[in-house]
Order: sequence, then structure tokens, then C-alpha cells
Amino acid sequence: MRIDEILEERRPCFSFEFFPPKTEEGMENLFRAASELRRDDPAFVSVTYGAGGSTRDLTIEVTKRIKRELGMEAMAHFTVVGATVESLRGTLDEMRDAGIDNVLALRGDPPQGETEWKATPGGLRYSTELARLISENYDFCIGAACFPEVHPEAHRHGE
Repeated sequence: MRIDEILEERRPCFSFEFFPPKTEEGMENLFRAASELRRDDPAFVSVTYGAGGSTRDLTIEVTKRIKRELGMEAMAHFTVVGATVESLRGTLDEMRDAGIDNVLALRGDPPQGETEWKATPGGLRYSTELARLISENYDFCIGAACFPEVHPEAHRHGE
């Protein structure tokens, strides 16, 4: 179910956010905890991406398993880091085919060890471009994030 539909039906609502573990033991712990948290009836859960897209495959796998095995609606975080438009489309196809309905479109942080963010050749630069790619080609419910004051990399006039 799409999160926008859930938000129309449920008030108040809350969600949990999970970080994909890197070990099998961590995966077992995550699913044990998620199973217990399911009793609290969250509206949905989200699954993060590691820095620089380092957990891309795990994010998708955890999101699919939470939805399939625990019956909770799940949203996959999704960034443009280290990806071409072609590879982004491939991942979006995989999520769509797995029955994932919700995507949090993010630019993402620089890959580990880098301090400055740079677009991947053949990729996208901003989360707005990713949201446009998704909305023009897929039927996902798209979430986004922002900096309410101003993005730290935004150019401020007069400063």
C-alpha cells in the first residue's frame, strides 16, 4: 500500500526506521526486533541506505523481506550516489517488481572517504532529478527530505 494512502486513513501514525545490517547475525537481530515492533502497529517502516549507497542491495532486500515476511508496509531509501541513470532505473525496476510501493528519493552523502559530493558520470546531481525520474516512469509513492533552514551546500546570497 502506498504511504500517501496510509496517511489519508490513519491519524495519528508513526513509523520506524531500520538500517540494514552487514552480517547474518545482524540481519537476524533486525528481524527479531522488527517482529517485536510490529506489535506496536506502525503505519510503515523505512530502510536506510548506508553512506555513499554502500548498502543499496541490502536496503532493497530488507525492504522486500519486511513487507513479505512481516506484513508491514516498507519504504526504501534511494540515492543517486555512485549510480548512472541506467543503474537507477534497474534498481527501480527491481523494487517495482518486488512489490515495493514507496521510495524515499535522496541525493545522498559523498561516498566513504570523500568530503565533497560529486555527481556520477551519467548519473543525477540532485534528489529533485531523482524524484522526477521516478514520477515520470514509475507509480511509486515518493517521499523526500529537506533541510528546513537551508542545505549546507546551498549558496547563500549576501553571506
